[in-house]
Amino acid sequence: MRILSLCIVGLALAFFIALTGKNREEEKSAISWKPLVTALLFMAAGTACFFTNQTVFLKLYSVVVSAMLLIVFSSTLLAGPNIIFRFAMLGDRTIKNSVCRKPVEAYCKKVCIVWCLFFIVNGSISVCTAFSARFFGLSQSKADALWSIYNGGISYIFMGILFAVEYIIRQMVDKKMPKSFAFTKFTSDSRPDDFVLCYEDTYSSGKYRTWKDFLIETSRMRNFLMSAENKDVSEWILHCEDYWYFLVTFAALLQCNKTVHLTQNITESFLSEIKKDGYKFLTDQNVDPSFKADSIPDVIASVKESQDFRTIPSINNDETRILMYTSGSTGKPKAVHQRMTEFEADNAFIISRWAEEFLSRKLVTTVSQHHIYGFLFGISLPFSLGVPFRRKRIEFPEEFESLTDDSYIVIATPAFLKRTVEVEEKLPLKDCFIFTSGGACSPELSKKTLEVFGFCPLEVYGSTETSGIAYRQQSKDGLYFTPFANAKIWKGEDGCLRIISPYIKDPEGFATADLVEIFDDGRFLLKGRSDSIVKIEEKRISMTEVENRILETNLVRDVKVVAMEDRRQYLAAAIELNDEGKKKFEGQRKLILNNFFHDFLTKYFENVVIPKKWRFVENLPVDVQGKKHKDEIIKLFDRAEQD
Repeated sequence: MRILSLCIVGLALAFFIALTGKNREEEKSAISWKPLVTALLFMAAGTACFFTNQTVFLKLYSVVVSAMLLIVFSSTLLAGPNIIFRFAMLGDRTIKNSVCRKPVEAYCKKVCIVWCLFFIVNGSISVCTAFSARFFGLSQSKADALWSIYNGGISYIFMGILFAVEYIIRQMVDKKMPKSFAFTKFTSDSRPDDFVLCYEDTYSSGKYRTWKDFLIETSRMRNFLMSAENKDVSEWILHCEDYWYFLVTFAALLQCNKTVHLTQNITESFLSEIKKDGYKFLTDQNVDPSFKADSIPDVIASVKESQDFRTIPSINNDETRILMYTSGSTGKPKAVHQRMTEFEADNAFIISRWAEEFLSRKLVTTVSQHHIYGFLFGISLPFSLGVPFRRKRIEFPEEFESLTDDSYIVIATPAFLKRTVEVEEKLPLKDCFIFTSGGACSPELSKKTLEVFGFCPLEVYGSTETSGIAYRQQSKDGLYFTPFANAKIWKGEDGCLRIISPYIKDPEGFATADLVEIFDDGRFLLKGRSDSIVKIEEKRISMTEVENRILETNLVRDVKVVAMEDRRQYLAAAIELNDEGKKKFEGQRKLILNNFFHDFLTKYFENVVIPKKWRFVENLPVDVQGKKHKDEIIKLFDRAEQD
């Protein structure tokens, strides 16, 4: 016994030296107290055995082990993340930012609790076997045998059974875990054949398109794209209002390694500027016959799928070529080159942050899928997550009234929300969640949306060039934006926001035209755009500042100030009055309105920079993304002069 005791003391001492020793090349770090306490306990047990020559102290080692493991496991339950979840992340590092992080962590918490209960029971039995001679009146030899049989055999059998049962349950739970995959990484068995991807009208309508439908129809579209007349065509313009047909066609174009031109504008003049010799056009809309467009519904209906439609060509996300057209401030089409690499990185972050909100709802959108925001949130993200999406986007606010059969997540723009809250008092939606982008929500709009929808919109800040890089929810954050965790921002010398993120291909980042104020906690406020600064008779003035002052009257729902020029440059303001403004000026001549706003602005600006022309309209012209373009606003004043 004394020789064994000395061995225990020696091992404990070696363990202690290993813990307190430090490699010279390593930085000084704090010693972990848990293994240190374990070493001290074993040293104490060995020392006690040596001097007393009693085996009971060694028998208590199993109790000490159970007690220490109970302390370790239970402490992680309180402090988090629990130790079982830490083991899981070591085994699969993709869990951390995956769609199943929360359910996996919840499952691991239950497993951790089971192990804590096991350590309590096991430790209690070990105590009984250590003192069995005293508790049960056994002889010393029988007490030693009982202790050895349980602590050297039975406890390990119980432990093995627990491991085996947990493994079986884990396999069953894993099948029910939500699965996500990057848009370019899906396989034919990524979803069950009957998995619902898309629905019509409302989810309860029963009109569904399934995973098998997707495999079959993409196969038909691939056969069309690789037919003799099309296989050498590399450039394809895609415009499709039907979300299902868009998904099928877009996936097939990537699988066939084609360049995809996405345009939300299919007017003759716009298409003439982007369509070149050798380009082909796929659409579900009626367009000028001179463009010789192929009808997506006709292609899918007439072309047969491959015999083995489950054989899917691989897609290299780094080699995908997607061009999105933005009109910018001039109205001229500007191509922005994109890859699925950056799109998938954007989706991965949104999934890691808001997957639970998406997975508990069905998706509807008011946004065009030809715009980066609409594509990411309305096509790519629900496809990757397996969230059923509505086949047609919502075009009229009244359509929200029918969405009472399920919980929905709404992808919208501030402009559409504004249209909705003007005609709806309280929508019967249950547990809805709203994302908005493409412009900022005014405090009034955020408040009104909360009243009508029952949810304050979560605003995503970004652009076609940057994708999403920050968010805010005014009911919690006010006007302050919080950058995404994977975005680095700073203010440039010109006062504008600079961004580096995984969604921007240039490692130097992207310089925006948004004036910004960044605070110590990393949040920021937008202060307008640098391109809104103009010189009027050598005086620099921010058109955004003028707009904000006009909004301070509390009589205006929306306003847009533009710079105009004939013999000289001057400002002009197009104003959309709110209900209070309409009531105040009801029956008044336009001159009265002009003078009111002119006089109000004289408190802040010199007369030379105050707008010289005023136009009061029922609704300011906006595009499908809710953006107000300079050319369209200027046309309001041209029409006013003609009138």
